[in-house]
Amino acid sequence: MKNRMTAGAVALVSSLVLSGCGSIPGLGDGGHTVTVWLMKGSVSQDFLDRFTESYEDEHPSVELEFVIQEWSGIGPKVIKALDSDDAPDVIEVGNTQVAQYAATGDLRDLTLESMRDLGGDDWIPGLAQPGKVNGGQYGIPWYAANRVVVYNKELFEQAGITETPKTRKQWLETSEKLNTGGTQGIYLPGQNWYVLAGFIWDEGGELADDSEGDWEGTLHSPAALKGMDFYKRLQQYGDGPKGGDEETPSQDEQFAEGDIAQMITTPGSAAAIEKKNPELKGKLGFFPIPGKTAAAPGAVFTGGSDLIVPESSSDRREGIEVVKALAGEKWQTELARTMSYVPNKTSLAGVVEGQEGTAAMAEGAARGRATPNSPNWAAVEAVNPIKPYMTAVLEGADPATEAKKASDSITAKLIAG
Repeated sequence: MKNRMTAGAVALVSSLVLSGCGSIPGLGDGGHTVTVWLMKGSVSQDFLDRFTESYEDEHPSVELEFVIQEWSGIGPKVIKALDSDDAPDVIEVGNTQVAQYAATGDLRDLTLESMRDLGGDDWIPGLAQPGKVNGGQYGIPWYAANRVVVYNKELFEQAGITETPKTRKQWLETSEKLNTGGTQGIYLPGQNWYVLAGFIWDEGGELADDSEGDWEGTLHSPAALKGMDFYKRLQQYGDGPKGGDEETPSQDEQFAEGDIAQMITTPGSAAAIEKKNPELKGKLGFFPIPGKTAAAPGAVFTGGSDLIVPESSSDRREGIEVVKALAGEKWQTELARTMSYVPNKTSLAGVVEGQEGTAAMAEGAARGRATPNSPNWAAVEAVNPIKPYMTAVLEGADPATEAKKASDSITAKLIAG
């Protein structure tokens, strides 16, 4: 196995080569180094070792070089690389970042490959949609994660609840029944705007919309206001802070106290909760966020990564082949099982059967979405007017008035960038 794992200025491990080049020693005149930037924590060393050994055995003229990057400050670093004459051949990016990078004009349009070789019509929407910009598929879905409901099975049993809710109505009833005595029915902080986004999408609303040609905030639409109303009704069945988010205070630590019946988070939180309170080990369960009807789970925000190929890559053709392998069925299955991720296709959801939390994620991912596909959305999140809007409504302010203020703020950021 010829792979060397590298990390440049944010080094994890040193390397001989950090960028794509032509022929390399030991591979002959036709050999290639394919440089792949991956984000810290995305995959294990074991996965990389297995993928590299398999890929290089099948492609003896190729050597893989993995450069591990930190998420912090990655945006400017990627843009600088894309504008250079020595860009990496493949880059992992957050699914909601693709539009920003595509706006530079320095990404390869992978539409042909995505439809012909990768079965793009079966990709989960929360990865595929943000990877598509102005009709071109610039981001190839790699892996996803989304929120589910983590629940305390013991508290459900004590309340006489034998089935998890499948609809919003059942969810409200269940949460109310659990919210008694010293138990919180659900811990939902007031500023969990990703959860709110799902409720808004369920109602047919959007956070922002460009259907009229220009981006504008739409939190004040009737559909979006219905989503906020449901959030308020659900949030009342617990003591989540109206002015806090998932981390202020840490909702994992709150849940670990043992008196909270439900929480909306990714399944990975269960391990942190059990570490904090070992008495909860084996008592945590998972179910998809309920939808308006039992026919389908609720919409969820899909986080995760896409793979992009810079136009200035010196080994672009070989880079595309590596993308095809990473995004193909064999290594998607391996990645999902190794890292407990949602694979990039709805048809692959069954590969995580038996992993309760990941299976719940995969079920919800079928109705996953991403944030508005504007290259300026990062500017919105930098100030995030959605959070204070939510707090104001939960504290009794007029929803329509506060939503219009937030929408105007979103519009200004989307226009100004």
